[in-house]
Amino acid sequence: MHIAHNAPMLSTESLQLAQALVRLDTRSHVSNLPLIHFVRDHLAGLGIASRLTYNADRTKANLFATLGEHRPAGVILSGHTDTVPWDGQDWSVDPLSATVQDGRLYGRGSADMKGFIAVALANARRLAEGTAPFAVHLALSYDEEVGCFGVRELIADLREAGIRPMACIVGEPTSMVPAIAHKGVYRYKCCVRGKEAHSSLTPLSVNAIEMAARLVGKLRDMAEGFEREEPRYAGFDVPFSTASVGQFHGGIADNVVPRDAEFRYEFRDLPTADATAMQARVLAHARALEPAMQKVAPEAGFRFETICEIPSFLGSADDAVTRLALQLSGERATTLVAFGTEAGLFKSAGIPTVVCGPGSITQAHQPDEYVSLEQLARAEAFVRGLAGTSALA
Repeated sequence: MHIAHNAPMLSTESLQLAQALVRLDTRSHVSNLPLIHFVRDHLAGLGIASRLTYNADRTKANLFATLGEHRPAGVILSGHTDTVPWDGQDWSVDPLSATVQDGRLYGRGSADMKGFIAVALANARRLAEGTAPFAVHLALSYDEEVGCFGVRELIADLREAGIRPMACIVGEPTSMVPAIAHKGVYRYKCCVRGKEAHSSLTPLSVNAIEMAARLVGKLRDMAEGFEREEPRYAGFDVPFSTASVGQFHGGIADNVVPRDAEFRYEFRDLPTADATAMQARVLAHARALEPAMQKVAPEAGFRFETICEIPSFLGSADDAVTRLALQLSGERATTLVAFGTEAGLFKSAGIPTVVCGPGSITQAHQPDEYVSLEQLARAEAFVRGLAGTSALA
């Protein structure tokens, strides 16, 4: 619970910008350039230049802008521009309608995380002209929802340009409670090649499904081991690392030994665990299975593809940026979150980071996703406070 304070009012500009951003379709499988160009043009109208970094086919871009270029590098306000789809979900409103009703802004991305971006954008002039002795940077990324791909290019661009921010605030929905840790998300695809045969001649075959199942069983054993043996990390809903298989495909007919099988799996590792070592155990088990397979069919074996590797995040309640977030949010204590963010990547780049933004993750990705106007108002008070703080100086 946040401490009692006078409820702030949300500015008309922040609400209008939030509605404008929600109405732009930026699902991860489509281009985010309409939103990026909207933000670029808005900032250009304030005399603020933007750096854009693109994906390989230039259909998507990150945006980085410095608000207060005459001041030393300072605090990043980080947000991703892509959203998850809404296919098959039972919405009572158009996901792109940005409907305001009963003190809530509805629409895909309203909580995750266009509301935060809109509040920062609406207060860009205030941030640029504020009295804080450091600049504020706006960093918007693409493809966070499918693997945090865009922010890697953004961070690399900052490094090459010699821009060294002091801290980063990732505005994912935490109900404005500063979060200092989350698990990592590591996803992989395993393709199994066997040798087909009529099911009456199984000794002449390598059953890809059965070989895949042995590896799936290994993953289940690992998951049970984490639950049984791993030191607990208090504060997480599930206070140990997890492993799970999300998809499995294979076979063409009941009487054909399957040549091919494929499955996808993930690890969600505690900040104190080692996801690289987890994947190494899976690879070692696969390699141990291959000799017997290849006696029957030399081409048989396992092939792995990385889907995403989002590192865990572990900040500190003692970090200056965490203390600043507590001060600006009016909260007394930090929290941990179950979902992955870009915070681990910023932290890995040497930038002290905290996660703090409006709305609740329980609304994100759901039908009738919404963020309350009260939460947006608290975020706006937070951002306006940043413009006048000297806490990191």
